[in-house]
Amino acid sequence: MDYKVTIGIPVYNIEKYIRPMLDSALSQTFQNIEFLICDDCGTDSSMDIVREYQLSHPRGNDIRVLRQSHNMGIGEGRNRMMAEAHGKYFYSLDGDDTIEPNTIELLYNAAMEHNAEMVHGSFDRVYVENDIIVRAVPYPYPKKVFTQADEYAEYAYTVGVEVMNWNFLLDIDVIRRNNLRVTPVGHGYGEDFTYTVDLPTYVSRVVLLPNITYHYYMRKTDIKVKRTHPISRKQMDLAIDAIDKKKRRSELRSKSYYAKRCSVLLMYDYSFACRILAKGDDIDVPYTKTELRNIMQHPMTFREILCSRQARMKNLGYWLLGVLPSPLSVFMIKISAKLFHRL
Repeated sequence: MDYKVTIGIPVYNIEKYIRPMLDSALSQTFQNIEFLICDDCGTDSSMDIVREYQLSHPRGNDIRVLRQSHNMGIGEGRNRMMAEAHGKYFYSLDGDDTIEPNTIELLYNAAMEHNAEMVHGSFDRVYVENDIIVRAVPYPYPKKVFTQADEYAEYAYTVGVEVMNWNFLLDIDVIRRNNLRVTPVGHGYGEDFTYTVDLPTYVSRVVLLPNITYHYYMRKTDIKVKRTHPISRKQMDLAIDAIDKKKRRSELRSKSYYAKRCSVLLMYDYSFACRILAKGDDIDVPYTKTELRNIMQHPMTFREILCSRQARMKNLGYWLLGVLPSPLSVFMIKISAKLFHRL
């Protein structure tokens, strides 16, 4: 069947949350949807619940399951779903979140009205403690329509659009034409960022909507989990290398937003450097001071930064951290991190 929209849902050990998510997805007022579920070989009853919905729900025939050969992580799951989706537009929904009944209808209608490649809905963060909703904090976008080349990228790198993988409708041709993929670096290592940070460079016709269409659940329990395994240096290196490859996209150097994009990428490098300093004793293979300094290598020269009118002070600060002697660079990262409460 030719679907207009595919909702891609990764599933791994979410039996406690999967019913509310499926209920919200399957209750969409928009009818022409493929519900594409990636079974990442969990150990609970999540997929039993999915099969129950396939058999009993009126839209069960629109649920299609892709089963991984083994547990491969959410990044590989997203990549497979984007590769095998049948819809004209792709929408990501995490298995422990929910969406409004008219989410897809709102986003799709905006895409049709403006011939958009990408439509962002707004969202809220729902804070939950011990299964009780404490509060919901909305994060609305202003209503905006971008139609010119580089217009949306200029806005995104200046004002900022959430880097999470969900709550935007994206033309599947944009994904496949540009071979866009998530770098599978593991949960908590900026996996979504490796995919979304460059999306503004590939789209021109974009719509932002103020409507809250997605509910992002932030769950907290009283259970304290003690770390039993060291943090994988290999996974952290994959995330750092993914950012480094994006810093080397030389074809963007002539773009008006290039300096601002660089500052966004270096912000993530800085965050990783801070994380390494904070978790140093828990990382299986320690980083040297030189390796830490080298994370902060800036793609722009000192002269280019001075000549740029955008994000000049931020870029100068990041550039400095990448050229100072290693001990001094690490010292400066530590001092600044304490000032900004990152350590």
